[in-house]
Amino acid sequence: MSKQPLPPLLAAIYARLFARFGPQHWWPGETPFEVSIGAILTQNTNWRNVERAIANMKQAGIMSADGILEADESELAELIRPSGYFRQKAARLKIFCRFLEDNFGGEIERMADCDIHALRKKLLSVNGIGPETADSIILYAAQKPVFVIDAYTIRVLSRHGIIEAKAGYHHVQELFHANLAPDAQLFNEYHALIVRLCKEHCTKKPVCDGCPLQSINNPSQPSP
Repeated sequence: MSKQPLPPLLAAIYARLFARFGPQHWWPGETPFEVSIGAILTQNTNWRNVERAIANMKQAGIMSADGILEADESELAELIRPSGYFRQKAARLKIFCRFLEDNFGGEIERMADCDIHALRKKLLSVNGIGPETADSIILYAAQKPVFVIDAYTIRVLSRHGIIEAKAGYHHVQELFHANLAPDAQLFNEYHALIVRLCKEHCTKKPVCDGCPLQSINNPSQPSP
């Protein structure tokens, strides 16, 4: 698909998803710090497991950079066991919190004062934080406009012929950045709506009947 029709198509996808599902109030988390911890814990697992791990951390009273740094790593690992790869993730949480202390005084909110490109470069330098996790922290915790690309996003766009199924992270992200206004709230809602769509319709075995995007590639057809 050529680049020319992308802006209206991307806008049409968002409009249909929002009309069907409404605001998603994503990312779940009481504080920006909790959001960041969730972004790390959700690697290779589902959100329900992350919620259990976060609840354990809260009950233990260590949901802070200082709390995680002071916690025994083996005990931290047990608390986050529901999230899977718990020993590896415990080490990553400590590394991230040390990064947070060294660069932002332990306060996620201070990321808002950092240039978005510099912030992304800093986050990607942290062991265990890749593009999706870094961008989740930037968008959902620092509330800066970067579009988060995940398997759901690639699934939806490839099924509608916008990208190849094997398209790279940067390529897919650039489609959104080049064709949508740099608006953190828009990027937040758009990504959350894609997740909702993939849970209800665009599953691994798609359920196309009743999908709000069923006729999206043919503008002459009405929206379902």
